[in-house]
Amino acid sequence: MAKKAAPPPSNPTRFYAILGGLAVVGVGVIYYLVAAPKSISIPIPTTIAVSDTSGFRGYLLGSSAAKIEITEFADYQCPACQSFEILQFDVVKRDLIDAGKIRWRYRDFPLDPIHPNARLAAHAAACGDDQGKFWELHRAIYENQSAWFPSRSATGFFRDYAKTVGLDQAKFDECMRSGKFAGRIQASLNEGNALGVSSTPSFVIGGRLYRGAMTSDSLVAIAGRLAADSTK
Repeated sequence: MAKKAAPPPSNPTRFYAILGGLAVVGVGVIYYLVAAPKSISIPIPTTIAVSDTSGFRGYLLGSSAAKIEITEFADYQCPACQSFEILQFDVVKRDLIDAGKIRWRYRDFPLDPIHPNARLAAHAAACGDDQGKFWELHRAIYENQSAWFPSRSATGFFRDYAKTVGLDQAKFDECMRSGKFAGRIQASLNEGNALGVSSTPSFVIGGRLYRGAMTSDSLVAIAGRLAADSTK
């Protein structure tokens, strides 16, 4: 009768190495679950409180003495808005805003059905404003639109951009979790709807609504005509 083969000698070193590896993986998973940014959503629609609009007309850039004001209604997830911000706005800022010819007013107009991350992006920018860095975070969100655009949860992206522009991370996180500016965004959207805004970007200049992207040359020309008319 043939003898059964003896079992291979045990290897305690290999066993404990595998066990240790599994422990490291487990710790990593736990750390990710605890430390990873939690998905945040901003309520749609939401109640607008007096504090959401009192003393706040939008994000302003330029001299308060400027006779001409241009209001932009935009959506952070809108490719045309991103194109305007990256390709046209620097010229507008140099030739019109910094020159004291106009005051710029930015208003949120999130197109929720087609841009599910737009309202969250607007809230992130508002949290940047809460720390005095709206325009820096505003720019970072637009510049990196292609990265967060397809994400099902863009919270982590906006958190990274907030860190990049120098925001206090704990304060930013708390601001985002609280949804404290949801009413402000809704009020901005309501204002745009009342003015007839239906697409982004749209501009209100001299009481007239201009729909669709505009070039810096067009804005300079319009501002020039309004300035000339004001002296007649």
